[in-house]
Amino acid sequence: MASDSSTATSQVVTRFAPSPTGYLHIGGARTALFNWLYARHHGGKVLLRIEDTDQKRSTQDAIDKILQGLDWLGLDFDDAPVFQSDRAERHAQVAWQLLEAGHAYKCFATSDELEAMRDEQRRNKQPLRYDGRWRDRDPAEAPEGAPFTIRLKTPNEGEVTIHDRVQGPVTVQNSEIDDYILLRGDGTPTYMLAVVVDDHDMGVTHVIRGDDHLNNAFRQLPIIRAMNAIEGGWPDPVYAHVPLIHGPDGAKMSKRHGAVGVEAYRDELGILPEALFNYLLRLGWGHGDREEISRDEAVALFDLDGVGRSPSRFDIKKLQHLNGHYIREADDARLAVLVAGQIGEGADVSLLTQAMPVLKPRAKDLHELTESAGFLFATRPLALTDKAAALLDEPGRAILGQVAARLEAENDWTSDALEATTKALAEELELGLGKLAQPMRAALTGTTTSPGIFDVLVLLGREESLARITAQAA
Repeated sequence: MASDSSTATSQVVTRFAPSPTGYLHIGGARTALFNWLYARHHGGKVLLRIEDTDQKRSTQDAIDKILQGLDWLGLDFDDAPVFQSDRAERHAQVAWQLLEAGHAYKCFATSDELEAMRDEQRRNKQPLRYDGRWRDRDPAEAPEGAPFTIRLKTPNEGEVTIHDRVQGPVTVQNSEIDDYILLRGDGTPTYMLAVVVDDHDMGVTHVIRGDDHLNNAFRQLPIIRAMNAIEGGWPDPVYAHVPLIHGPDGAKMSKRHGAVGVEAYRDELGILPEALFNYLLRLGWGHGDREEISRDEAVALFDLDGVGRSPSRFDIKKLQHLNGHYIREADDARLAVLVAGQIGEGADVSLLTQAMPVLKPRAKDLHELTESAGFLFATRPLALTDKAAALLDEPGRAILGQVAARLEAENDWTSDALEATTKALAEELELGLGKLAQPMRAALTGTTTSPGIFDVLVLLGREESLARITAQAA
């Protein structure tokens, strides 16, 4: 039997289903993005499910971080989040339905018996899987009141083919799928059961997830098909298993490759959300040679046919290059607020907004942008870098004295007028303009790199500029 991979005639419904045991992983963010884009492209719905059944490891802090990360990326969902832990009764109800209809059975095997079974399989170098010892036995053979699990009676003959929208047709022999547990001995549902029931009840038509879940599809389909036989209305979903993201060395992306949580790209690396959105879009999906794709364009263009089958390698330099593009494109007032947040108390948002046109062309991240704006709020006496201090030797300070005197007489404090005045002085002194500009830059900013020196003069204003130059002049 093969699952139908054709586009459903009903509304497309996708879902993102993270486990709240940590931050929003960069791979999870891309999965969320692909689900969001596919639903938006097809005019469908995208839903969010928090798979918090592991109560020992799930935390509210992790839930908050996931929700914040998704919101920061601009990924909105069409209904309130579904919390899997709230639905245990519904999951158990389906397990009992399967049991009553003969698609599942009670297993009374003890943990010691199962461990002995696995030890023997290890000795014989066999796959570790349940051997079906209670599949056809009468439950009456078990001791009265003995604890039991409910296991799915999976088909043990034939094969299943999934026509995956990314991987293509994938076939697995039914004999490879053991009779796995649906309901544990304490009555709690397993992940495999909960996912299937939730996807059905949420109306999910397309399951787009990492290809590390491809094997799970073959374990989940028997539940779907058994429930469809019992009550109908449980169609196979369309599957699309997306290759994982690898680090530059080709290994699965992990902490040793640096930042892997979305908030780290925002907070530690100073990445804009639209840059990460664009980069994740292009990480495993392509549209010709296009690199810079806006959100609206992405919705218009995205489909699963463009997703590649090979793992993608994360390249931080490409992300930073893309981020520099989006910084240059960003609204000045918005950037000013972001930079002010990093500078903290005393940051003048209106001044930062005025400065952005000359600051942002040089920055590839918000931290560089913030650093480049530091001279605006420095207090006298300015701390000088070693290179800046070297420029303010005796000849440099002498030049500053002449510059200060000439600028003091300047009444038109505009970039053009200041440039004309400084050039005239340079010609009088028979020096190149750089011989004046570099000591000026050191005195005005404390560094040897900054926006154009005349822009710096205008941004600092007449009084502050003259005070800084005079303080360093001979």
